[in-house]
Amino acid sequence: MDTTKVAVGAVLIAISSVILLATGSLDSGVPAILAGVAAIAMAAGSLLVGTSGEGRAV
Repeated sequence: MDTTKVAVGAVLIAISSVILLATGSLDSGVPAILAGVAAIAMAAGSLLVGTSGEGRAV
């Protein structure tokens, strides 16, 4: 298992989650463009974590 890919993926998922949850609050000033970027970063983080192991990615 590649720990660097897992660490980077976990950080991307965590930061993106915070941004997306901040977008959902009513008094948040987070623009929709930033929420879109956070969604793409979350997908990239999931891809990094999912393909970090040995063998074939499922």
